[in-house]
Amino acid sequence: MRGEETRQPSFVFLGPLEERIPADHPLRAVRKMTDQALCGLSPLFEDIYADRGRPSIPPEYLLRALLVQVLYAIPSERKLCEHLEFNLLFRWFVGLDLAEPVWHPTTFTQNRERLLAGEVAEAFFREVNKQAAAGRLLSREHFSLDGTLVEAAASLKSFRPKEEPAERKGGGGDPDGKNPDGEDPIPAEVVPGRAARDRNPSVDFHGERRRNDTHVSRTDPEALLAKHSAGEAARLIYAGHLLTENRNGLIVQAELSRATGTAERDAGLELMKKARKETKGRLTVAADKNYDTREFVRELRTMTVTPHVAQKEKHSAIDGRTTSRQGYAMSQRKRKLVEEAFGWMKTVGLLHKLRHRGRAKARWVFQFTAAAYNLVRMRSLLGVCVTG
Repeated sequence: MRGEETRQPSFVFLGPLEERIPADHPLRAVRKMTDQALCGLSPLFEDIYADRGRPSIPPEYLLRALLVQVLYAIPSERKLCEHLEFNLLFRWFVGLDLAEPVWHPTTFTQNRERLLAGEVAEAFFREVNKQAAAGRLLSREHFSLDGTLVEAAASLKSFRPKEEPAERKGGGGDPDGKNPDGEDPIPAEVVPGRAARDRNPSVDFHGERRRNDTHVSRTDPEALLAKHSAGEAARLIYAGHLLTENRNGLIVQAELSRATGTAERDAGLELMKKARKETKGRLTVAADKNYDTREFVRELRTMTVTPHVAQKEKHSAIDGRTTSRQGYAMSQRKRKLVEEAFGWMKTVGLLHKLRHRGRAKARWVFQFTAAAYNLVRMRSLLGVCVTG
């Protein structure tokens, strides 16, 4: 018998939102690990929020929402809030009841400075790794190190000479806002289309020699002009660095720095120093040929770290004492696990191009995305399935 279409919608929803989520849904395990990590951050939240005043949106809600944005590749916080309006799965994960209103997207902007000052992303990353260590998922002796270029939220048009005024008031006259004949400039609203032309002017920089010591981006001054290899187009970028353990490929250290010529090796040494403080005994670290320099290898050996670095064809700092061992070959196979982390963070985590300007915000997002990657990996490795 054919059922009849219901014309009158129901205005009453009975039952908790928990019952609408399948018992074997992957987000259940991620939610459980996330709640445990946020519970460990409760003392930090007490310190960065005032004791008096109007209650804010719970930071746990905001961080779970940002985690949903990373896991489901939602391109903006405005889109995220739109999804929270109608997506029951996202509402359940964040902790919003069906009757609770969704906050305005600018709430993230208003709270970001507070979360940045408290180093919340780095603290969340550490709490997630504590769970991985408790589950015996981390290797404490063997690591892999690598870096990548992350495109900044700035265009090449914004890369202008340092001595040039940051903003021209006249939109077509001299830096003082006057026209060439000395008269006051004509307001943009008087000339149709002029505002649009001034906002995105045509810039021809072909043939111009542009360098980081003479030019700076007006959009993101901390981004530097660089490229990965010869023949590749130069872009305004930051340098991302990951240190992964070789057992399961989980990220143990994450950092974002300015893309200087030696940033990859400098940041790599800093990450290894942090790992050295947490582990006793001799360590090994695998890396590609970019790390095969005498200074880098010497610093590692000073820290009692064996450098399993891929050899250059000429003038390599690694000799047969290292390459002849079986552990060296194993490290070279395992070091490719770090590329999986970079691939996930750039595709699913949408870090192929940053959405925030400034190293502080970009670093916050980079470390938070690294924590999200670990949560996804840990769910698979632990085989967690939670029903409540």
